[in-house]
Amino acid sequence: MIWNREMECISREELEEIQLKRLQDTVRRAYENVPYYHEAFEKEGVYPEDIESLDDITRLPYTTKDDLRKVYPFGMFAVPRKEIVEVHTSSGTTGKPVVSGYTRKDIEIWSEVMARGLTMMGLTEDDVIQNTHGYGLFTGGFGVHYGAQKIGATVIPISTGQTRRQIEIMKDFGTTVMIFTPSYGLYLSEVAAEEGFDPAESQLKAIGFGAEMWTEEMRAEIERRFNAPAFNIYGLTEIMGPGVAMECSEKNGLHVAEDHFYPEIIDKNGERVGPGERGELVLTTLTRVGMPVIRFRTKDITSIDYEPCACGRTLARISRITGRVDDMLKVRGVSVFPSQIEKALLRIDGIEPHYQIIVTRPHLMDELEVRVETSPELFSDDIRQMVETRDRIEEFIENEIGLRVKVTLVEPGTIPRSEGKAVRVIDKRNL
Repeated sequence: MIWNREMECISREELEEIQLKRLQDTVRRAYENVPYYHEAFEKEGVYPEDIESLDDITRLPYTTKDDLRKVYPFGMFAVPRKEIVEVHTSSGTTGKPVVSGYTRKDIEIWSEVMARGLTMMGLTEDDVIQNTHGYGLFTGGFGVHYGAQKIGATVIPISTGQTRRQIEIMKDFGTTVMIFTPSYGLYLSEVAAEEGFDPAESQLKAIGFGAEMWTEEMRAEIERRFNAPAFNIYGLTEIMGPGVAMECSEKNGLHVAEDHFYPEIIDKNGERVGPGERGELVLTTLTRVGMPVIRFRTKDITSIDYEPCACGRTLARISRITGRVDDMLKVRGVSVFPSQIEKALLRIDGIEPHYQIIVTRPHLMDELEVRVETSPELFSDDIRQMVETRDRIEEFIENEIGLRVKVTLVEPGTIPRSEGKAVRVIDKRNL
């Protein structure tokens, strides 16, 4: 099923004509109505009339999260505040939060791109969607909600938490689609088991998940526990929220809504790289009215594929996000991404998919410890098997990251559970 066949199956030539026209309009509106961009363009010596082709986007300066924070709260709005009908923000855990403002037209666009993505997952007006994403300032809950309403599905806006109530609702309301973060999905399955309910025997037909790093091994584990296919949802507060890119039934990358968001991939020097090459994703809004954002450096690491998909859609696909530029840990000179450790862990039998990475510097050298929960069966077995499992995990991780680490096996249920984004890394070097 395809929600908007005209745009999702458009030819590359027609799409680029639309993108250029919308890019030119966005740059003009940003220059004329957002003081930050007016000053930034003047500083670079570039003006709206200089954008004559899509390649001319490289003449425009990048926008970073720090840039958005500097104009907190409403300095990026391109319309009078009275035209902004909704605001969301980032968490603000590492500084001032980023404020994202939406006009009525922006809400319509958000609903449209999410409707496309939910349709990719096989959803129709007959579905019952249980949305566990937060409905506060976090964009996740509302984005899914708007898209589900757009296609006419029934939405259960239960939001985050109330985990035992989540299980009850799933049973009583006949939920067919669950939306959650991967870590919360695992926790839900554990609580369901405690309640004597097997999600695999429910009416679930699809799962939508995202908002944190995950591996294919993690997806497989979630699909096994819920007996339903799990689809990747990508978005970010600064650009729109969930729906910037979504995964279709092929699960071979996430289709970017390119008529609304223009993607680029750059290397560490800020230079663009070609299709298939990994780098940092950069996004430009093409239709957003209330808050146009130009060349935003997402810090998310991915690659892009412009070849048409087997599903029939022609919009470009980005690969699963495998890490963030700022999530990378430097340990004894080695670059380590948490997703690499997760990949190694999920290949081992007898352990649970709950872990924490602890980085310390007790003396002059960095030390990396991985705390991993065991299964109840393994924890109750003899010490020799525990030692063998620990050694095997250490070997798998070393093969994955090229660094020997300390692995500590802990009792089931000891790693803190998350009802949102899991805290996987504790870097005590910075405390």
